[in-house]
Amino acid sequence: MNKFYKFLTCPKCGRKYPINEPVNLCVCGGPLLAKLNVSGNPPLKESSIDDIDSMWRYGKLLPVENEKAKVTLGEGWTPLNAYQELGDELGIENLYLKDESVNPTGSFKDRGMSMAITRAKELGITKVALPSAGNAGVSAAAYSHSAGIECAVFMPDDTPSSFTDSCIEYGAHVELIKGDISDAAAAMTEILRDGWFNLSTLKEPYRIEGKKTMGYELAEQMDWQLPDVVIYPTGGGTGMIGMWKAFQELESFGWIGNKKPKMVSVQSEGCAPIVRAFEDGKTDAEFWQNADTKALGLRVPSAVGDFLILGAIRESGGIAIAVSEQEIDEGVNLTRKHSGIDPAPEAGAAVIAVKNLLKNRFLTGSEKVVVFITGSGEKYGML
Repeated sequence: MNKFYKFLTCPKCGRKYPINEPVNLCVCGGPLLAKLNVSGNPPLKESSIDDIDSMWRYGKLLPVENEKAKVTLGEGWTPLNAYQELGDELGIENLYLKDESVNPTGSFKDRGMSMAITRAKELGITKVALPSAGNAGVSAAAYSHSAGIECAVFMPDDTPSSFTDSCIEYGAHVELIKGDISDAAAAMTEILRDGWFNLSTLKEPYRIEGKKTMGYELAEQMDWQLPDVVIYPTGGGTGMIGMWKAFQELESFGWIGNKKPKMVSVQSEGCAPIVRAFEDGKTDAEFWQNADTKALGLRVPSAVGDFLILGAIRESGGIAIAVSEQEIDEGVNLTRKHSGIDPAPEAGAAVIAVKNLLKNRFLTGSEKVVVFITGSGEKYGML
């Protein structure tokens, strides 16, 4: 195991777990995180970053036994570019898009699955299962196929066939369940028996480790000077939590100063549990009844890491904001027009949120703002 990782820890109750055993949640129900400890001897940039164009350039900083055993399809090291025309349209002087749609299966999910399947392979896991609204399932199927691991994906029955077909093409077992991703998760628990490892969002410790490389990359691509604001569409929230974890780690290394970006969580008005909890001053989010949005990745009524998402927002001085379905369409169309990127609806929500953040004066227009394009619109076929 990487020398910086000694154990897994629960951020809710503080319990520790061995890092070289398959494990899901803490006994208290909290998610487990790979605890990084530099022990007064922080890693040096020049010896810690490899010259490869994938997230595995940071392999020496990730919790793996043997970097040569990694399961990779070339994920990560995605473009970060300024888009002045789109910025002018939205009212922001310095707007950057971090384009995760160019990942192997078309979304940021590939980072988490590369890391999670690598660890599953190292730990001798042969069968994995997860509920998914689309992209995570496709990614899990692809990386499991590459690793020779059996994969089962439980999806809402209204998931576009492009997602389900892709899962099947990669050899995954697909079960369609009436309802949303929470119903799919419940069905998975009922149907699957012993031998299957739960790969659900934050119900295993390693998807978040892959997602945090977005934060590492953002820092490196901006010459170790983080932006003022990061805007991120939030469903299960591992991207938001992972980046905040990355920024804290980079500060502990001494690679960045103590100034970190304000984290903005964007959801749909049709499913906004984090926004409601933020506005109500709560530390946990209540289940969102009758979730409904075209942004399938945002149709997450309950997130295991809700308290971590809310913690990152508040600690950073950020905000949670919801946008309408019509605004999501507008965000998608503006992004296509002014950047040439075909964004998923989740990314359209994040882009159009900039306008609302200016209206409510959270933004002045002069900040350096990074919006994450979390996936491609190719598979949605709805806009």
